[in-house]
Amino acid sequence: MFAAEDAYAAERETTEGKVYTVTGGDWDEMVAAVDPVNDERIIVNLGPQHPSTHGVLRLVCEMEGETVRSIRPVIGYLHTGIEKNLEYRTWTQGCTFVTRADYLAPIFNETGYCLGVEKLLDIEVPERANVLRVIMMELNRISSHLVALATAGMELGALSMMIYGFRDRERVLDLFEAVSGLRMNMAYIRPGGVAQDISEDAIRMIRDFVEYMPKGLDDYEGLLTGNAIWQERTQGVAYLDVSGCLALGVTGPVLRSAGLGWDLRKTMPYCGYEDYEFDVPTRTGADAWSRYLIRIEEIRQSLRIITQGLDRLEPGPVMVEDKKIAWPAQLALGSDGMGNSLNHIRHIMSQSMEALIHHFKLVTEGFRVPAGQAYTAIEAPRGELGTHVVSDGGTRPFRVHMRDPSFVNLQALPAIAEGGLLADVIAGGASFDPVMGGCDR
Repeated sequence: MFAAEDAYAAERETTEGKVYTVTGGDWDEMVAAVDPVNDERIIVNLGPQHPSTHGVLRLVCEMEGETVRSIRPVIGYLHTGIEKNLEYRTWTQGCTFVTRADYLAPIFNETGYCLGVEKLLDIEVPERANVLRVIMMELNRISSHLVALATAGMELGALSMMIYGFRDRERVLDLFEAVSGLRMNMAYIRPGGVAQDISEDAIRMIRDFVEYMPKGLDDYEGLLTGNAIWQERTQGVAYLDVSGCLALGVTGPVLRSAGLGWDLRKTMPYCGYEDYEFDVPTRTGADAWSRYLIRIEEIRQSLRIITQGLDRLEPGPVMVEDKKIAWPAQLALGSDGMGNSLNHIRHIMSQSMEALIHHFKLVTEGFRVPAGQAYTAIEAPRGELGTHVVSDGGTRPFRVHMRDPSFVNLQALPAIAEGGLLADVIAGGASFDPVMGGCDR
């Protein structure tokens, strides 16, 4: 937003076109409206360098005593140009960019993007790849909710919850490493399937985790659910009913805490979710307390789905058979744990000139995607994650835009904060669980 005294943002011509200099005018506008002599209101910056605003969210608050009269979220401090960068990489390389958007839900970013590419290619991924996607997404949902619970505990003074939450998240990151070779930003989901198959050791680790995690959830509930202080800080705080959610486009646990059981895994199934048995938890409190309970129950439901997924794993390919799309081609988990199969390297480097040429062209040029556009939506930990993919028929995306739930949900922050106490802004923001990497992209 440009300064109030300027009719237009400043501009200048460059060799790349016209460049605008846009400055944040919210602060000047709000300060100018306050009479420094007769008015008891003050304007306060909350963030962006503040742990309770997740480090990169700025809230310009108009305060009257401890009461918030108005609040304006200011975003963009973590903008990385991911969507624009995608236009300069191949379709497969795009996975490396989208996985870093919502960095707490990388598997969901990758899956949403790949589903859009696969829709344009008009291909179906193998069943084993679909099952692996579901298992990895639900593990990622658990790890994301654990961070939500841990950071909410930290911001409201329940430091034990922070320790427990990050402790158990480490277990999930170990599982990601066992499956993909990386703990975060794995680029494991690829157009046409997944990067590599899962090992038997990783399957055993996941089964051990599924057996352990319910006890951890019992610990969380024993620590918080019956805690009088936690109840006082969350019950009736940051209220947003179902009509407010629908008016603002809010989805995910925030919407389900208001009583509407909208979950895309049930209402618009993808990746075979229609074949899994699980419940969609709902509450009617529409407050921070209800959102806490929703996330606890969603972790339990994710454990149910993971168990079913492990039981559904049947031998088979994890990538489409079309060698013009399947990249990395014929890779398997190698001795380095990252998919560099020595057999495949030996084949393309010393046994087959044709295989080397094919591998070289696939990696450097990529595959072509038919011209068109597709929108796919999946149920990410924070709500509906949509990906709009546009192709002009080339080997690179013409345009990719992500509808990130953190961005959409964050606009509801003034609705839950104005008229309340400053301390409740922290509780309400934590209950939304925003991830600013996804918000700013």
